[in-house]
Amino acid sequence: MKLIAQSENIEDFLDSNFIYVDKTEYIYNLTKNYKRVFFSRPRRFGKSLTLNTIGTLFEKGVEPYFKETWIYDKWDQDKYPVLHLNFLEYSTSDLAEFKRRLCISIYRFAEAHKIKELLKDKEPSVLIVNLFEAMKDGQRIVLLIDEYDCQLTANINNPALYDEFKNCIRDFYAALKGKKQIKFLAVTGVTRLKDVSIFSVGSDINDLSYDHAFSQMIGFTRDEIKKFYIDYLKLGISYEKHIDADSVTSSDVEEFLDRMAEQYDSYCFDNYYERKVFSTYSVNNFLKAIVKDERVVFGDYWYDVGGLPSILKNYMDSHNLNIDKLLTSEIAIPYNDFINPTTLIDINENVLMCQTGYLTLKSEIVSGYSVTLGPANREVRAALFLLLSLKIFDTTAPAFGLTNRYVIEKGNVDEIISLFNEVLAALSYDKYPVNDESTLRALLQVYLLGKNHDVRVEQHNSKGRSDIIVNFPKRRVILELKYTDKVREEKNKLVEAENQIIEQGYGLEDLGDRELLQIACVFNGDKSKRQITMFKTVDRS
Repeated sequence: MKLIAQSENIEDFLDSNFIYVDKTEYIYNLTKNYKRVFFSRPRRFGKSLTLNTIGTLFEKGVEPYFKETWIYDKWDQDKYPVLHLNFLEYSTSDLAEFKRRLCISIYRFAEAHKIKELLKDKEPSVLIVNLFEAMKDGQRIVLLIDEYDCQLTANINNPALYDEFKNCIRDFYAALKGKKQIKFLAVTGVTRLKDVSIFSVGSDINDLSYDHAFSQMIGFTRDEIKKFYIDYLKLGISYEKHIDADSVTSSDVEEFLDRMAEQYDSYCFDNYYERKVFSTYSVNNFLKAIVKDERVVFGDYWYDVGGLPSILKNYMDSHNLNIDKLLTSEIAIPYNDFINPTTLIDINENVLMCQTGYLTLKSEIVSGYSVTLGPANREVRAALFLLLSLKIFDTTAPAFGLTNRYVIEKGNVDEIISLFNEVLAALSYDKYPVNDESTLRALLQVYLLGKNHDVRVEQHNSKGRSDIIVNFPKRRVILELKYTDKVREEKNKLVEAENQIIEQGYGLEDLGDRELLQIACVFNGDKSKRQITMFKTVDRS
């Protein structure tokens, strides 16, 4: 059984017997049809491996790294020197140091490829032009730039330094425009800032971030997982069903993939909203864990890698996220806000959430019409609400401790209400005051979803809609919430909540053999209370 890759260098795949999910047909079409491209993807989605693969093909050809891949007998490009610049390696806090390190990369490339008479300069935009002028007539290079926006995302809250980096990077891309010495140029990053850097002065660069033809070039499709990881799928199924891997059926595999899809699939980078992909990082870690732990656990890996990246941390330090919008399954964004974000300083927060992978396309992209965004899957939804929890709650409070992991699933009603009161006590009330029932419901939802519980809010049945439903394999918990700020109203509110549960039959739909725990609750929002003061378990007998 081949190993799951732990490298972004295609050469390691052959040397270490790693699985390579063959994306070479996309790369062939990319390099045949375009000369200068840009594509954005969230962190750890496979951008760097894609650039490395392109660089290896141009610099070394198909031997020996691309045997048994689609491109092996089709690649007919000449070999070219590859200048691969990874902006993650350069300073984000010192512009002079950033320039120095970038210039060193260019000098080393020139030395390695015996490009002589290179005039020295401390400005990268000048030095790259000097490099082109020092090259022999007819000589061309391939230029690959990874994480072009790293210095910008690190300085959202430092407008002066942000502008300095922006101007430097813009000048650098201006120097590349139209240069005949560039055989092929590919740029990647997290954000798409058209008026800030590469697009305003580099209009010959094609933005393929949401191009239908290349929407699955980065990320895994269901068919790719089934083809390249079939041994891992069968191993997981064999552990779950306690059978031999050879006894696993095709229907077993499809059911297993269905559950993987619910957790890790449905990122969309397709302007037609047709093609979707799984998170490469999450799939690889999920399947590696099956081998390591000898069991199947649908873990949450997205937050570990992208949970609070610097771009969002910096943004959240100076902006409040719109909780009401993020709690909806779909968010409409004005077309121009989505297509032409100008600067990270004033970017639409939901566009930023999309570019960092917390939201994804939920509609076509049509000029002049709003673009719909939403969470891709359960894993990223949990990461999104864990992120919100960090903003809303004091997560060092006992309610967020591991000892409370199974309280809602297995605890009694007193323990559950005690937990919710601990959660509400951890609120930043100055920023997020609980003044009504809808706010109370939203804040509890943020907590529950941040813990990756299966939460349904205002779920409809034939008679009405319940406030919060939390589903577990053997239990369903119903919460009917009422708000007041007056002690004298508490009893009546409790009776109202109880009667509503009974009359509407909340939680009875598709219950199966699960235990049903229906709880009527009253929250008193008076500043001397701020807790659930009365509650009652509904007796269905």
